Amino acid sequence: MAHTSDSVRVRLLVAYSALLAIFGAETSTAQMPAGYPARPLTVIVPFPAGGGVDILARVIAKHLSPALGKPVVVDNRGGGGGNIGIGAAARAKPDGYTFLITSSIFVNNPSLYKQVPFDPIRDFTPMVLITASPNVIVTRADSGINTLADLIALARNKPDLLNYSSPGIGTSSHLSAELFKLKAKINLTHVPYSGSAPGLKAVLAGETQLGVFGIAGGGGGQISSGRLRALVHTGHGRLRDFPDVPNLAEAGFPNSEAENFNSMLAPAGTSEEVMELVAREVIAVLKRPEVIDTLRQTGGVNVVGGDRELLRARIAKELPLWREVIEKAAIKVE
Repeated sequence: MAHTSDSVRVRLLVAYSALLAIFGAETSTAQMPAGYPARPLTVIVPFPAGGGVDILARVIAKHLSPALGKPVVVDNRGGGGGNIGIGAAARAKPDGYTFLITSSIFVNNPSLYKQVPFDPIRDFTPMVLITASPNVIVTRADSGINTLADLIALARNKPDLLNYSSPGIGTSSHLSAELFKLKAKINLTHVPYSGSAPGLKAVLAGETQLGVFGIAGGGGGQISSGRLRALVHTGHGRLRDFPDVPNLAEAGFPNSEAENFNSMLAPAGTSEEVMELVAREVIAVLKRPEVIDTLRQTGGVNVVGGDRELLRARIAKELPLWREVIEKAAIKVE
């Protein structure tokens, strides 16, 4: 596949600048409500209980509650690929008592679905970039594919040979693989599974030659055991637990980073003072050693604890990026 044309680059830069301008606007001039918080806070999670984002939200809520002096309740609104929960948060009254904690679906879904019940720019104000974790491209240890260079050479010599499993269509893993394919100009056939566990089993059983999974989605354990070999990861720097695994930039593919990130947002119109207070307390929670350790042990995620400007810039960059990848790869979610 061809590299991004100059005209596409220009359009993306224009879109990026426009998004930054929109996000930079003040969303509210309301003052801190007297006696805030006067009642429990709700954090909407657009996934069922027990998943990675739910665990993350509950860890934060546990520590945020005593910091604010009121209960913080996690409200699971699963379904619709996460659109139901995000839509509910978008329609919530912006009174400082309802927030959203979600994953990268926030920037992916608007391009994956024909219609979504929210506008990621107009309906929300960024608050905290909570975590970010890369994906890894893996193969069975005895596959004969020892490096990313081996994979690329094989894919170019036999364009219809290789396939890869992922946790499902439109997931961060799937999209990161499609971005890599565009950058490397190779063909890999996508075989979606209903989650990381069955996708990993497919690689181990030889049903697929490759797999692309979040390092926090179970792939790390199989790499540690030696059953799977990690060829490359899609994040920055080196992995804490797997320092020998290069990232895509080191492997010759700069600007190919693709991480699943979790973030906290507020309905547009929420008081700036309330958002600043809650965000400050959430970031303080994320700096606690016990919280960092808990999240690494339970979810394998990298805690960022970034402020609203960092999250604002990330959203503005990734919305047009994934729109382009989804369009070029013709990815559709029914």
